[in-house]
This record gives sequence, C-alpha cells and structure tokens, in this order.
Amino acid sequence: MLQSTFVLLKGVGEYTERRWWEDGIPDWRTFLDRPAPHGLSATRKALYDRDIAAALHHLTQGQARYFARCLKPRDHWRLFDTFKHKAVYLDIETTGEPPATGDVTVVGLYAQGRLTQLVRGDSLTEARLNQALAPYDLIVTFFGSVFDLPYLRAKFPGLALDHPHMDLCFAARRLGYQGGLKPIEAQMGLDREADVQGLDGWEAVRLWNEWQRGRAASLERLLRYNAADVRNLEPLAERFYDRLVARCRTGGVSRA
Repeated sequence: MLQSTFVLLKGVGEYTERRWWEDGIPDWRTFLDRPAPHGLSATRKALYDRDIAAALHHLTQGQARYFARCLKPRDHWRLFDTFKHKAVYLDIETTGEPPATGDVTVVGLYAQGRLTQLVRGDSLTEARLNQALAPYDLIVTFFGSVFDLPYLRAKFPGLALDHPHMDLCFAARRLGYQGGLKPIEAQMGLDREADVQGLDGWEAVRLWNEWQRGRAASLERLLRYNAADVRNLEPLAERFYDRLVARCRTGGVSRA
C-alpha cells in the first residue's frame, strides 16, 4: 500500500489518488515512468517526481520516520504492511488521574512475539522505556493518540516518540465500528483469558491500588490484563489494515 500512496504529495487527496489508480498509475515507479496524468501540469509533475523519488529513497533506506512527517496521522496506517516486522504494540495503565496528578503504572510492549512489561517503582524509567522503543519503526495502539502517547510524553519528557503511529481506534471508526477495544475485539472474534474477561481501565486502577496495599495477586492479574490488551492489538491491526486497503481502493466502507 505504501508505494501506491499518493496522498503524501501536496495537494493530492484520496479522490485524485484513486483516479490515478483507475487510470493505470498504481504505484510510485509507474508515476515516474509516465507522462503527467490528465489535469496535471508538466511543472507540477516534475515537483511530484522529485517528491516521489525522495520517498523511494527513504523507503529503500528503511526510514519509517520520514513518512511520519510527510503523511497525515490519519494515513499512518498505510505504513503497516511495509513496517509491521518492526512494529511495537503499546498499551499503558495509569492511576486513573490526568497526567498532572497521576502516574503511569504499567507500560506493555508487544513486538515480534515477545512481551515486555515495565512497572512503576521497578522497571519503568524513561531510560528503560526509550531503550525498549528504540528498535521499532511503527507504534500501534488503541486510542493512543489521545491517551497513551500524550500521557507518556507528559510523564517522560525525554522520551523519543517520533515513530509513525497507527491508532486502531480511529481506524475502527473509519471502518464503521463503534465502542472501545473490548467490544470491537468481541466483534472480531478475539478472545481473552477467563480471569481478565470483563476487566476495564477502572478495574486496572483498582488492581494497582490493591497491589499497593500488599495484595501480590492483584499485580499479577493487572499484568495479565495489560498483556491481553497489548497482544490483541496485533491481530486487530492485521484485520483493520486489510479492510482499510479495501476501503481505500473502493472509496467506501467495508466490514467484510
């Protein structure tokens, strides 16, 4: 999908992009090899050729962050198939208060089949979080553009969060799905372990508070809850990506 993406060009929207595909210009290299499409001046074509050549260069170099700058956040999903081998799925738990008065309690990171959980008062530090995120080129969350990433930036000002970011909450809205992560998981046939079924963010706060009062089993359950959240982001991202590609190609909403 990335090499078929023309909305990174200034002045090109989804309608023009789709028209070019329909006119036999399916990707960047074809665009470079063809004369200007109907309605595009030779001068503008030359400018677009320069921008596409730059995009091809950065893609060849594996520089995902370049595309974080030239694509709108709502289009970062287009990077998923290209960079999913270096994607990290992220979910945080907090004390239930805003960043000014609250704290991050757990950061769950799932990548390449491995789960990492950083816990406040133990392994969760800015340096450790930077180290954990550094190898990855794409962050995937659910509602993270509104909650998880702003909260992390507020609590860890030196955190390097310049990755492209695929927010599955807004991908879901574009596809016609409503509700939070758990209802959407159920619609998509994704399961959780029985002892964390029905838990939500407020239950996560309660479990943290119980652990703070000395109940070790509550932290264990909180970590299982967080693990379920973060692991289920991967199959959800795969399914949403396929549906977003289909929607983008047709200009409609697909729930297939």
